[in-house]
Amino acid sequence: MPKIVDHDVRRAELARAMWRVVYRDGVGAATVRSIAAEAGWSPSALRHYFATQTELLVFAMEHVQAEAAERIAADDRTGPPREVAQRVLEHLLPLDRQRVREAEVWLLLAARAQTDPAARSRMTEADDGIRRAVDFAVCLLTGEPVPDPDAAARLHALLDGLALHALTHPERMPPGRARELLGAYLDTFAAP
Repeated sequence: MPKIVDHDVRRAELARAMWRVVYRDGVGAATVRSIAAEAGWSPSALRHYFATQTELLVFAMEHVQAEAAERIAADDRTGPPREVAQRVLEHLLPLDRQRVREAEVWLLLAARAQTDPAARSRMTEADDGIRRAVDFAVCLLTGEPVPDPDAAARLHALLDGLALHALTHPERMPPGRARELLGAYLDTFAAP
C-alpha cells in the first residue's frame, strides 16, 4: 500500500524549516539545499514542492503576507486615529528582526518580479495588501469613507522608501528614525 502524504503538512514543515534558515542566516541563505538540510530532507524531495528558487520565494512571500495580515488584524484599533494609523502601518516596516527578514523576502521578490511572471503576480498581491492598509490609514486620518488616491499613493511610496532605506542603510534608518518619519508624515493629515 503506498504511503499517504499530507502535502499541506509537508509544506508547513518546509515553511518552518525555511523560516529557521531565514531568521538565523538571512534570506540569501534560504536555498533549496539549505532548507532541505534544515528540514532533514534531500534536495530532490524538496524540489517536489519547489522546483525553482522563485517558487521558494513566492512561498516565502505568501508566509510574509499571512504574518503581516495576522499582525494587522490583531492590532488594537482603539485610540486616536493618528496613533492607530501609525501602529497599523508600522506592521509593514522592518522595525524588528522578523519584519527585517520579511522585508528582505519582499525586496528579493521585487527584484525577480522584473523578469519572472510568478514573482510579479505575488508581488502585485503583496502590494495590494499594503495598499489596503494604506487606504485604511488614509480614511482613518481624514475621516473620509474613500481614500484620496493621491494621498494613498504618497503614503504607500513613503512606506516603500522607508522599508528600502531601513534594509539597505540600517545605520542611517534605524527603527526609531523610520517611526519618526512615518509619524511626521501622518501628522500632515488634517484631523477629522
